[in-house]
Amino acid sequence: MTTTKKTAAVIGAGFGGIALAIRLQAAGVQTTLFEARDKPGGRAYVYEDQGFTFDAGPTVITDPSALEELFALGGKRMADYVELLPVAPFYRLCWEDGSHFDYANDQDAMDRQIHARNPADVAGYQRFLAYSKAVFEEGYIKLGTVPFLSFRSMVQAGPALAKLQAWRSVYSMVSKFIADDKLRQVFSFHSLLVGGNPFATSSIYALIHALERKWGVWFPRGGTGALVRGLLRYFEDLGGVVRLNAPVDRIELTDGRASALMVHGESLPFDQVASNADVVHTYAQLLGHAPRGLAEAKRLQSKRFSMSLFVVHFGLSRPQPQLQHHTVCFGPRYRELIDEIFNGSALSDDFSLYLHAPCVTDPSLAPPGCASHYVLAPVPHLGQAAIDWEVQGPLLRDRILAYLEQRYIPNLRRDLVTCRIFTPADFKTELSAHLGSAFSLEPLLTQSAWFRSHNRDDTIPNLYIVGAGTHPGAGVPGVVGSAKATASLMLEGL
Repeated sequence: MTTTKKTAAVIGAGFGGIALAIRLQAAGVQTTLFEARDKPGGRAYVYEDQGFTFDAGPTVITDPSALEELFALGGKRMADYVELLPVAPFYRLCWEDGSHFDYANDQDAMDRQIHARNPADVAGYQRFLAYSKAVFEEGYIKLGTVPFLSFRSMVQAGPALAKLQAWRSVYSMVSKFIADDKLRQVFSFHSLLVGGNPFATSSIYALIHALERKWGVWFPRGGTGALVRGLLRYFEDLGGVVRLNAPVDRIELTDGRASALMVHGESLPFDQVASNADVVHTYAQLLGHAPRGLAEAKRLQSKRFSMSLFVVHFGLSRPQPQLQHHTVCFGPRYRELIDEIFNGSALSDDFSLYLHAPCVTDPSLAPPGCASHYVLAPVPHLGQAAIDWEVQGPLLRDRILAYLEQRYIPNLRRDLVTCRIFTPADFKTELSAHLGSAFSLEPLLTQSAWFRSHNRDDTIPNLYIVGAGTHPGAGVPGVVGSAKATASLMLEGL
């Protein structure tokens, strides 16, 4: 007697969707991955122009062990598919007074720089690092891949989170240990990398510091897109099926269960369905024909969403040896600017920037003697500020390029070969991101773990969620962790 192989569909080929598809396929579930765009990656899309390669999304790769674990499922090594290169320093953080801080995995170098700013903060930093390691153990190692399906599971985690003062903000916790204003910025900006306001995000997110100190910061040879392609090739080697240019129009329901996907007018049946699409899009559009979809979309729309991003990709005709791979360019204001980004109703006159210079680590991302870059500014999402990005986008691009030329990249505009922008409006249209949010639900304590979209739908028993909108949240380690949590539920449900 033969048994029919179980089938699963994963909607969306972002990091979370690919990681989930790999786990299912490696476990013997025949899995098809659907991607609406012409290339995989989701936010980790790749643009190519005149010989330049531009990663659209995440460029800071941490916790390579979570990726290695995926390859090990099929008896492979990550090195068989992609090479990760170490980045040092992790980041250079710069201020308008000309000073900078090289944030590295070198304790002596860190201590020297901290001492130069405020000798008392050397001991304070050690206490902060110890705190960060404790939250990392509790929040990432123990809870990062555990699905929170009931309020009881949240209550059980409560005492540990209370002990770690999870109700405090990242900035408040950093300030408890560190007195110097600029050092407080150095050790609190990380929550912005996952869409969180350092002054509102739970101090649990201070774990990012310990995570980087433990495993380092890495960059794939060939760019983040090369990591996406390596993961996808591995998925196909396992027997998985990838369908690009295949937007899912709806998730069909039969007797209260997800039974099929409607793709290009064709109904394709599956035993299980998981969505790596934006959570509001999943419920409002893909399930908008069903009461459950409408009700859950309405509930999610009442929540707070992370800020958006304004991104400029640009290629230059000469290398930039003065730059580090990752540079954070702090503007004249920190707290006030962040407040305007998350709570304001207009575009601020000033900005803080993240500048990516990948050719420092891998020159192959640009033609010989050239350099590819992107620079991003956190900005309000579309529901926060009614900004006409068709008008404001080019103006902000010009302001940012002029600022970089003045302070970081001499003759930038003279050496400019190619340039493109990606605005909050593009996040909405290209990525179906609710309100153009770059990181889905804002990572507040009241929107974490059980309070986020659940990894398995509460009503439709074979519908699952993976990615930034579910537990544990945004960022590559977060969405890869969500795939582990979701896969455990899907395999249990077969």
